[in-house]
Amino acid sequence: AFRAEVPEGEYTGELGKANVVREGTDVTIIAYGLMVHTATKAADELEKNGIKAEIIDLRTIAPIDIDTVLASVKKTKRAIVVQEAQKSAGVAAEVIAQINERAILHLEAPVLRVAPPDTVYPFAQIEDTWL
Repeated sequence: AFRAEVPEGEYTGELGKANVVREGTDVTIIAYGLMVHTATKAADELEKNGIKAEIIDLRTIAPIDIDTVLASVKKTKRAIVVQEAQKSAGVAAEVIAQINERAILHLEAPVLRVAPPDTVYPFAQIEDTWL
């Protein structure tokens, strides 16, 4: 669990608009949900080695704010997409495809995907063991 500041009173967030959680210049880390927190911790570790990671929180995956993602990738020239879902069961493949289709000439390295391996989904009775 983690804590974050929540504004007082009523507030709204624009659907379909990603959030730049952390500015960086060396690599873009794209995540959503719990993986934003994990990506931020990874960026803290990278910074100890002089690598400044930009963190993009997609916030929504339908629609995906690809314009914010592309602007960041064009700036850093590198991208890592992180998801909690299994490799073939998440949105990372679509984000990577969009980056490759629209910004391939801006990349200095292939886009990486960080995800759990593809495995059989657990039955409800053994879900806790599987996790």
